Amino acid sequence: MIRVNNKWDIPWQQAMTVKNVLESCGFSHHHLVVSVNGRLVPPDVYAKQPVADGDQVRVVHVIGGG
Repeated sequence: MIRVNNKWDIPWQQAMTVKNVLESCGFSHHHLVVSVNGRLVPPDVYAKQPVADGDQVRVVHVIGGG
């Protein structure tokens, strides 16, 4: 299982990536900050960054305003 935002558990699958986790949870916003086990993951590697069974993933939407 992958724990997302300390709220949701999603089933882990072989060769799972950060991109797969985001898609599984329905995150579609373009401005996200993602960390896996406390380490930031740059957006350009979401599709390549593996996620292991038991990892903790944190996703935050970046919202601007004034």
